[in-house]
Amino acid sequence: MGSDDLTVQSEYLLEMANISKSFPGVKALDNINLKVRPYSVHALVGENGSGKSTLLKCLFGIYKKDTGNILYQGKAIDFQSSKEALKNGVSMVHQELNLVLQCSVMDNIWLGRYPQKGPFINQNKMYSDTKAIFKELGIDIDPYHKVVNLSISQMQMIEIAKAFSYNAKIIIMDEPTSSLTEKEIIHLFTIIRKLKDSGCGIIYISHKMEEIFQLCDEITILRDGQCITTQKLKSLGMEEITAMMVGRSLNQRFPHKSNMPGEVILEVCNLTALRQPSIQDVSFYLHKGEILGIAGLVGAKRTDIVETLFGMREKVSGTIKLYGKEINNTSPNKAIKNGFALVTEERRFTGIYAFLDVKFNSLISNIYKYKNKIGLLDNKKMKNDTQWVIEAMSVKTLDHSTQIRFLSGGNQQKVIIGRWLLAQPEILMLDEPTRGIDVGAKFEIYQLIIELAKKKKGIIIISSEMPELLGITDRILVMSNGKVVSILDTKKTTQNEILRLASLYL
Repeated sequence: MGSDDLTVQSEYLLEMANISKSFPGVKALDNINLKVRPYSVHALVGENGSGKSTLLKCLFGIYKKDTGNILYQGKAIDFQSSKEALKNGVSMVHQELNLVLQCSVMDNIWLGRYPQKGPFINQNKMYSDTKAIFKELGIDIDPYHKVVNLSISQMQMIEIAKAFSYNAKIIIMDEPTSSLTEKEIIHLFTIIRKLKDSGCGIIYISHKMEEIFQLCDEITILRDGQCITTQKLKSLGMEEITAMMVGRSLNQRFPHKSNMPGEVILEVCNLTALRQPSIQDVSFYLHKGEILGIAGLVGAKRTDIVETLFGMREKVSGTIKLYGKEINNTSPNKAIKNGFALVTEERRFTGIYAFLDVKFNSLISNIYKYKNKIGLLDNKKMKNDTQWVIEAMSVKTLDHSTQIRFLSGGNQQKVIIGRWLLAQPEILMLDEPTRGIDVGAKFEIYQLIIELAKKKKGIIIISSEMPELLGITDRILVMSNGKVVSILDTKKTTQNEILRLASLYL
């Protein structure tokens, strides 16, 4: 990992002192301090919108700080671009993947710094260098493969390998496990500990407290753009950290469930989808007011179920009945008209319209309902519904006209969920709905899901977080390799049983 000779004279590899940053109408950072030691993993936590991403973008040269100083390896620095930061050994693995999908794996790793052989790119060296990094990190992916053909978890590992390739001394990891299986998370933690042992300082952002306690040495807690505390992690408990993050005590992780499942609302029989391998002979039913979880390992084809129900993936055979009447969702538009809604897993690629505002992103799935008698859009109703999304989902935004790309990942997700709630669907399907969302916002989303179930809506939720499935669902459908292994009563099952069943057809 670069030179063995660290120039740090102090005990810190990175010192960010009194960093402030304002945007029009919002003070995003107010005199924040962050100090990271070499040979350590430093947790940076806070609710969505607390200032974590803004602080690190100031370090990375994406934003220009208003006030404050940054020392890196004992020297004052003020990076003007991410390219300059990377060149100087500060690297970031973003929560939202930043890969060129139509290029190869190795092209993505060496983009902008290709090894040259005269005027040409040295393909052999690029391949061998990529293989050497993959060997060191234990990654088994063909460097020649196109990224578009890889799974989300494989893309995440490429992002990590890319950061590793810069010989960085400070590596920022923003929700790096959000798309990984348990096995891949163990592998990632092995890599992080290897980087730590080599002298790196890892800044680790995660909303998963179990990971933070397992991996990190110190923690800095932000709230509303201010630094609440920096402490050794061993001196704090989970409830204490949560209370400091949200400014209030969360006595329970999941809301009290008071929904009462009723009659069958959805029947799925022998559903098989195109684009093999995909789901095969999937059958289940969903009651009014029921929250049905879908569990399985990466590659189990959980997402294929909801994509087929929503008309995104072509159905080869099987039947779908809503209230006993057979329907055929041949497109998302038809699915929406039939009362289906889908919150997709990858909000950046399939959820948000990044360069359009919060208003557009809140209303787009429901836009036909805003036409008045003469065929024009009713601006007053649109404004009221946008405000409802912002208030009901506790979205932190300056106003309706803010481009959604300027919101934190969690606030983007809240807008997407609010968008579908406006459509008042009969069947709401959520694919990893709390990915990258803080504990306080998770609780609010769980409450919304339960409230919808109480209003007799049918809810299907896919999640890789076992505590989440066990905490809010009524039954859990377990998938393995495109097939339904079992459907379990949540109250009568365990995490171990679900994992055992999910591994049956591998």
